Amino acid sequence: MKRFLGLLICSVTAFSPLQAQPNPQPKPAPLSLWYDQPAKEWMTQALPIGNGHVGAMFFGGTDEERIQFSEGSLWAGGKGAIAEYNFGLKKEAYKHLPQVRELLAAGKMKEAHALANKELTGVIHEKRENTPSSDFGAQQTVGDLFIKMPSKGAAQNYRRELNISDALGKVSYDAGGTHFERAYFGNYPSKVMVYRLTSSTPETYSIRFETPHAKDYEQFTKNQYTFGGHLKDNHQAFETVYRIDSDGKTTFSNGILTVTGAKSIVLIHTVATDYVMKFPDYKGNDFKKVNAATMAKVAGKGYAALLAEQQKDYHSLFDRVALTLGNATAPAIPTDQRQKAYSAGQADTRLEELYFQYGRYLMISSTRPGTMPMSLQGKWNDSTNPPWANDYHTNINVQMLYWPAEATNLSECHLPLIDFTQSIVEPGRLAAKEFFNAKGWIVNTMLNAYGYTSPGWDFPWGFFPGGAAWLCQHLWEHYAFTNDKAFLKNTAYPVMKEASEFWIDYLTNDGKGHLVSSPSYSPEHGGISTGATMDHEMAWDVLNNTAEAAALLGIDADFAQKARATRDKILPLQIGRWKQLQEWREDVDDSTSHHRHVSHLYALHPGKQISLTKTPAEAEAARVSLNARGDDGTGWSLAWKVNFWARLQDGNRAHKLFKSVLRPVADQGTNMADGGGSYANLLCAHPPFQLDGNMGSTAGVAEMLLQSQTGVIELLPALPDAWATGSVKGLKARGNVTVDEIWENGKLKSVTLVSPNAQKRVLKYGSKTVNAEIVAGKSKTWNAADFK
Repeated sequence: MKRFLGLLICSVTAFSPLQAQPNPQPKPAPLSLWYDQPAKEWMTQALPIGNGHVGAMFFGGTDEERIQFSEGSLWAGGKGAIAEYNFGLKKEAYKHLPQVRELLAAGKMKEAHALANKELTGVIHEKRENTPSSDFGAQQTVGDLFIKMPSKGAAQNYRRELNISDALGKVSYDAGGTHFERAYFGNYPSKVMVYRLTSSTPETYSIRFETPHAKDYEQFTKNQYTFGGHLKDNHQAFETVYRIDSDGKTTFSNGILTVTGAKSIVLIHTVATDYVMKFPDYKGNDFKKVNAATMAKVAGKGYAALLAEQQKDYHSLFDRVALTLGNATAPAIPTDQRQKAYSAGQADTRLEELYFQYGRYLMISSTRPGTMPMSLQGKWNDSTNPPWANDYHTNINVQMLYWPAEATNLSECHLPLIDFTQSIVEPGRLAAKEFFNAKGWIVNTMLNAYGYTSPGWDFPWGFFPGGAAWLCQHLWEHYAFTNDKAFLKNTAYPVMKEASEFWIDYLTNDGKGHLVSSPSYSPEHGGISTGATMDHEMAWDVLNNTAEAAALLGIDADFAQKARATRDKILPLQIGRWKQLQEWREDVDDSTSHHRHVSHLYALHPGKQISLTKTPAEAEAARVSLNARGDDGTGWSLAWKVNFWARLQDGNRAHKLFKSVLRPVADQGTNMADGGGSYANLLCAHPPFQLDGNMGSTAGVAEMLLQSQTGVIELLPALPDAWATGSVKGLKARGNVTVDEIWENGKLKSVTLVSPNAQKRVLKYGSKTVNAEIVAGKSKTWNAADFK
């Protein structure tokens, strides 16, 4: 479809310097990504900003600036795309389930897989003229703002920067005797993106909006540009609006806005769609009214007020955690050069701090209460047909995206995933009924914004009914970290109970006194099985957590007993012929496989079924499996291995994997084996770009420094030699405990705890412990000598 353009011509007559940032730091700022040239590639070089709703990428060009933006609810597919869309459901598919199980019992694996792949797969419909072609759909870019810059010759003193300490994007350079500066940020409280451009001499700019979607209307009135459009496949409507602030004179004619006599340009920008997160229609949001209200709210706010509001909001979250690794000074070279030097062996703990905090910055920028959850690329997508639909993969990816939320003190940022999980219970019930004739609810590997909870349309990758149990772990963890019993009772428990009901129905007796998941597949690896270990671990986890929740709430005693009884009959974890933790009930693990998925170690992380102290044999078997898989993989696979090795308390191995996540990658294609690392903009490379590797790595650093999954608060459980001296402030332990740690020469020096809840906890450092009594609201410090 033709791309529609809105054109804005501006003349700037004076220079207004950027407002001074709080606590200015020497260049380069310790928590800044910066570069000495503009970005050319969206995926590998452009820099991300966001306000939770909208994600934007800026390039910093000197001839033309490009600000690409996406809004999380703009989704192709669903009922509007193809009338036959039915959430992937296949009516009474469960009637074939007994035959699949009979074939498996007879050892006819090939035949069982063929039947399952024919009868138990979800349904999609295709229209080749659509992009994407199936009614599963894909998350969509909104479009781009292009700002044509004045031609002034070669740029000097160029700097493109993303200061994550303040969540500010900046560009500055000199050209032809003129000094240019830009500042970009996302403001969550006011739901706007803000872009400011200034120059020291009068200049002319052209600003246009481009979109791959259909245009319905375009106008400029009272310094406000409005573009309304829709997706061509499902006619989802959207509107993007920006106000331009300038002291110049404006005229608008034939799609061209001319601004003359201006001192600066400030664009205050928002986007809304007609999407509503409610099954089955997912439509009905009055997006025009929403945008009008947003722009009315900021009508009296200029750049300075919006920046002050954004800074207060951002720092209230970001400043909760501070990490310092050693005393080295950050090299005064661009980030891409630092990354290459680090990968070549140069120590750079400041880069490691930056990468850890970058994950927290990206979370704050892309998932806030009331927004859509993060998808595979967070909120950043420049395509109408992105990799894997930029969907919500539930067999590792969407969960990994949220691993840092609780441990790194960003609990509020977890809520969009929790809200989304609640929204898919209803379609998940239909999928559980039609495919398995079971109670409860499920979701499988690929999940869209329109209730597609059915299995995928091909096996083995598409079969993963355990996605619901894994999402329920996030509900339980939100309670575990916050101690919010009202949340547990009213939100988490009902959803967890229904997910447990599915497993109570679905698990079958193996004839030897155990319950197994049959049929099952280990995610994206191997063939059909009479019991994939990950299924058993997830079932154990959700049943265990649901029973514990019922006990805490003093409700549902009969169901809790049933959940515990089912949990205790699940086939125990199996140790195989080469001492590995078996991936399947059948002892068929290949010791030479380096597959990216290591799903059967779910019980080690993020689960808690395996621990060094309570299940040492299984922990050792997990170590054997992990060694066999090796230290390579995709970006998210490397990140998961950081967490695995942290749980096994091997800090040096975890650090080795963390370093691998930071290795430079340029490949934008698909590498399913060993291409993982990070691009020059430090976004993680699967490849291609997926945000889960960033988030998993940030969570992994937290796991190296603090663990609490067993109920004991373990201090510096996986401290690597490379981090011999340091401190961390503000990490969270389960029980709503905030933890500060200081260490020197590889040894704990002190730990300080504070919690709003009075409680008694055991602190553990190495083999030594302290019985800690926490008084509500009062911090207390223990020194190394206190541990016995």
